[in-house]
This record gives sequence, structure tokens and C-alpha cells, in this order.
Amino acid sequence: WPLLIDPQGQANKWVRNMEADDGIQVCKLTDANYLRALENAVQFGKPVLLENIGETLPAALEPLLLQQVFKRGGVASIKLGDATVEYNSKFRFYMTT
Repeated sequence: WPLLIDPQGQANKWVRNMEADDGIQVCKLTDANYLRALENAVQFGKPVLLENIGETLPAALEPLLLQQVFKRGGVASIKLGDATVEYNSKFRFYMTT
């Protein structure tokens, strides 16, 4: 997944414009429901922009970052936090500093 080092905010604006037609979800690690927004985006194949990330990321994102997709009942799935959600191949994930 792309990690954009973005001190001036140009990449952030570019990603937002590029994915605007697909209904991009923009969230921050400080948002209370960012993991729930990610689960929905993964399941429905929507793009996500995770803004203002630091040097470390929560362990709950590791399966997503490593793209640990597995088949369960013939359906592609991925584990996010405590939940296992269906994985839509149209899902896109962007991170900016």
C-alpha cells in the first residue's frame, strides 16, 4: 500500500481528488471509529485515506498492511482487529504523514 510522505499536503489533496468519484473514506488514527470505517471499506471495495500517521501503526492494521487475505468458505476474507471481514479486491488503501 502506498505511504506518502507529505509535509505540504499535496499528496493528500491529490489522492482525495483522484478517488473522489469512488467515495473515498478519509480517517485518522485518532478517530474513534477508524477501524470500523476500514472494515466497511474493505468489505465494500471503497478507497481509504489514512491521514496523519506517525512512525508506528496499531497492531490491528498489520494483517491489512501485509495483505494477509485468506479463503473462508470460498470467500476471500481478512482479519481486522477482532473482526473477520470479506475482502473486496477493489479496496484501495493510502496512508499520508
